[in-house]
Amino acid sequence: MTVDRRILAKVDRRLLSELDHTEGTQLVKVPVSDAVWSTWRRYCEAVGVSMGRGLAVLLHRELASVVEVDLEGLALTLADREASALTRETELRDRERVLVDREREVAVLEYRLAETIRRLEADPTWQPPKRGRNDQCWCWSGKKFKTCHGKVS
Repeated sequence: MTVDRRILAKVDRRLLSELDHTEGTQLVKVPVSDAVWSTWRRYCEAVGVSMGRGLAVLLHRELASVVEVDLEGLALTLADREASALTRETELRDRERVLVDREREVAVLEYRLAETIRRLEADPTWQPPKRGRNDQCWCWSGKKFKTCHGKVS
């Protein structure tokens, strides 16, 4: 049977909050012998803790021993998750930069296309200026015309 840790945490918080309240005292009947009870009383007096508080601490420790908490395993899992989250964040930043660059390229191409359409509507015989072999290609790839669209096959 697996105990839900959230429920145990709520129980722990409730127990600890009630320990300091003197109004919320509850009587609990525990079947123990007089010898055990007097030994427990002497122990609590020697330690300087009330008997109820001592029982609550014992109960708390017993509940903690029931729930196996692998703190080192949790720390390693959290470290792995943090590392993967950082990796994903850097990947997202890189993708955002690429997206921003592509949006700029699209905006420039839209502007040039609108400019070309405006010129053609004004003068249907208009032709874009001729490009030399060493000029930038008309497709705006960044390459020279001779290595992009100027290849002769």
